[in-house]
Amino acid sequence: MASSGNTGTDGYGTAVVIGGGLAGSLAAWALRGTARRIVVVERDRYPEQPAARSGTPQGHHAHLLLEGGRRALEEMLPGIGAELDARQARLVDVPADMNWLSSAGWMPRFSTGLAFVSCTRPVLDHAVLERVRTEPSIEFLEGTAVLGVLDDGAAVTGVRLRARGAAEDEVTELPAELVVDAAGRSSGMPGWLAAAGLATAPEERVDPGVAYSSRLFHRPAGADPDQPAVYLQTKAPDQPRFGVLLPVEGGRWLVTVGGMRGAEPAPGEAGFAAALDALRDPILRDLLVDAEPAGEVRGFRPGPGVRRHYERSAPEGLVAVGDAACTFNPVYGQGISTAVFGARALREAVRAHGIGRAGAREARRKVAAAAADAWLMSSSEDVRFPATEGGPSGAAVRIQHRYLDRVIARAAVDEKVCAAFVAVMGLTEAPTTLFHPKVLWPVLRGA
Repeated sequence: MASSGNTGTDGYGTAVVIGGGLAGSLAAWALRGTARRIVVVERDRYPEQPAARSGTPQGHHAHLLLEGGRRALEEMLPGIGAELDARQARLVDVPADMNWLSSAGWMPRFSTGLAFVSCTRPVLDHAVLERVRTEPSIEFLEGTAVLGVLDDGAAVTGVRLRARGAAEDEVTELPAELVVDAAGRSSGMPGWLAAAGLATAPEERVDPGVAYSSRLFHRPAGADPDQPAVYLQTKAPDQPRFGVLLPVEGGRWLVTVGGMRGAEPAPGEAGFAAALDALRDPILRDLLVDAEPAGEVRGFRPGPGVRRHYERSAPEGLVAVGDAACTFNPVYGQGISTAVFGARALREAVRAHGIGRAGAREARRKVAAAAADAWLMSSSEDVRFPATEGGPSGAAVRIQHRYLDRVIARAAVDEKVCAAFVAVMGLTEAPTTLFHPKVLWPVLRGA
């Protein structure tokens, strides 16, 4: 393996990125200028136009690029916001452009200047991919599977590959100074490391048993084109169902309904309709009375939230980003933004230390730190539901829940508290913001 003492941005060596979805594409972009050759290995083949791929089953469902993620993405890919706007993505000001039913009631409608990007996942992925493909040092191996890692007994030194349709013995090796795992929730990396006798990452898991169904609808002819988004939150623990309507490109609405373990929607159209009827408020059902479906009902069970602590234990030469490092309950909308944060953290680390071992170690630390707040919020909320398996517990969590309940109750009647809560949920401010005196005092004073 080449020397690990490289620092700076001198185009040193080869980096391999496993997975060419959003997290992988951004990771490849983050490495430009610090790796002479960047190879993205993607098992699918990309469609020519935005479309869901078999490797991204969650692509049929609602996704949010939160304000924090939107800012970070614009920093990494200047002008990407304008490109998404040209593709009819919508900016949804929170809570001005939302009918938002929180656990404490309807949130006030006013502008905070904080917004999320609303579009279908394929549109976002395709816009990012097109930008990344403009970089000459990045190459894509489509239709190619990673079978395992190469190692020298202490470090990951590359990957083993096989093209789709190739014979079982047609395996090639691709050496690299850095391997980035961006293969998502279903990453095989933990198993590959164990099989090679390399250090594996300790994990935290929390599983609320979330499941949901989504469907696209054509906006009815008489409907307001500026119809705001709708968010019907769960009211844990007694009402574990949720519903979302997002305005997306093509004059359509993307509607997702779901619930935690014990309140999962049944499959198909009948299950979707029943889930709509079971929501806390009829607003979604009423909006869809005259809406023509623009696609079939798609169901999804994302599985547990998992945080892999590669910053604590990992072989040299390896970094994980996106869902391969930390995956959340999707109802909080944190996944895409956290993936962008992780790519930015990777960029910062390799620009300072190169793609050698020092750069990988720093990247693992920074990527973990970039996901910490989102994991704290989502895992702590998941354990409110009695059927959740795993997750944090104890007196500190119960106190946190009681305080957050008071924050939300005050936010429903106090715009300043609501704005602070929106900033935290939009990942532009740390959760400690909710303990600032400007929030703490009105919360403790009560509504």
